Amino acid sequence: MPSLKAYATGYLAPRQTYRIASYFRNYSSSQGASAAGTKTPVPDDANPPKSRSPFYFDTGYALFAKRPSRPFPPPFLSPPSGSFSDPLSTHNKSRDRRSRSYVDGEMIRGVTNGDDAVLVSDSFIGANDGVGAWATRERGHAALWSRLILHFWALQAEQDTSVTSTASATSDPNPIGYLQKAYEQTVAATSSPNEWNGTTTACGALLHHATKENGQVPMLYVTNLGDSQCLVLRPKDGIEGDIVYKTNEQWHWFDCPKQLGTNSPDTPQKDAVMQAVEIKENDVVLAMSDGVIDNLWEHEILENVVESVQKWEKGEAGKGSDHRTAGADGGMLYVAEELVRAARRIAEDPYAESPFMERAVEEGLAMEGGKLDDISVVAACCRKKKDGG
Repeated sequence: MPSLKAYATGYLAPRQTYRIASYFRNYSSSQGASAAGTKTPVPDDANPPKSRSPFYFDTGYALFAKRPSRPFPPPFLSPPSGSFSDPLSTHNKSRDRRSRSYVDGEMIRGVTNGDDAVLVSDSFIGANDGVGAWATRERGHAALWSRLILHFWALQAEQDTSVTSTASATSDPNPIGYLQKAYEQTVAATSSPNEWNGTTTACGALLHHATKENGQVPMLYVTNLGDSQCLVLRPKDGIEGDIVYKTNEQWHWFDCPKQLGTNSPDTPQKDAVMQAVEIKENDVVLAMSDGVIDNLWEHEILENVVESVQKWEKGEAGKGSDHRTAGADGGMLYVAEELVRAARRIAEDPYAESPFMERAVEEGLAMEGGKLDDISVVAACCRKKKDGG
C-alpha cells in the first residue's frame, strides 16, 4: 500500500468517504438531488448512423446525487460563437447548463450526477464514477472527466462502421479501442490552456449481435475499468431470476479503484477488461456506479429488479400501455428508480449493514451504516427490432 505521501501528492485519488460519511449523510438529507429519464440528451441536429444490430435497448435511468453537481467550467459551459456576427452572450442557451455543456463546439452527451456520469442510447449504456477527492484540489473537476470520457466513448462507437449500418459486413467491435481513444481525447480537451484535473472509473455495455446456426443472437460487449459495475440479469416467473454475468471490481487498494485521468498510471489499453457475453431477448442489463453495489448485495439487486419487473407486468406500478411484458413501455425507468430508492435507503441509514461497511471492517476501519455516495443506475432490456428495423 502506498504511503500517506502518495495520497497527498495525488498519485491516485482515494475516495476516503468512510472518514466523512457522517458529514455527507447530514449534508445530503437537505441538499441531495434526484433525476430520471429514458434516454440521455443528444444534440438537436445529431444524425448518428443506425446500429446494424437487429436488437436494441429499451432503457431507463435514475440518479441520486449526494450533493448538487458543480457546473462545468469554461470553455465547457456554453457553445462558442460561430462567427463575429453571432451574439457573444449565450444567455438564451444557458437555462440548463449542466445538460447543455459543450466540447469542441459539440454538446457533451450524457448526464452528470454529482461526480458520476451516465449515457443511455439504443445500443450503448455507460456509468462512470468520477473520484470525488478531486473536489478539494486546485482545478480539480472529476465530474467533467467522467462525462467527457463517456461522451467521446459513445461517439467512437458510433463512428466505427463495424457497429453501424454503413458497413458491408459485420465485424466485431473494439470497445477498449474506443475507450482508449476517448481517454486520449479527454486528456487533450482538459490540457492547457483549459487544464482541469480529475479521474474516473469507466463501465459501458455495447449491444451487438452474432450469427449462429439458429439465426442472429444478441451479443453484449462489456468493458470495465475500476469499481463501477455491469450486471446482466435474467428475470423468471415469480420473484426469482439469474445473474448471467457481472463485472469484477478493480482496485489498487481499499476505496481506491483503478481510474483514468490525472496522475493515474491506469490506461484503457493496459487495464480495461472487456468480455463479449451472449445474452437473450428480455435480459436486463444494468450499468451502475458503486453507490449501488456499496449499499446493496448482489442478491438484493437481483430481487429488487425482478420484483420491479413483475410489478410492472401486472400493472401494479407506473404509467404505461397494456404492452408491459418483460418491463416494456416504461418498465426499465421504473426498475432504475426502484433500485436507486433501495440503495439510497441503505446509504442514508447510519445503522444499516452494507457491503462497503463489511469491507471497511475487514480493513480494520471503524465504520457502520451505508455509504452515502452518488447513486447512478442505467437499466436496459434487450429487445428485437420489428422486421429487422
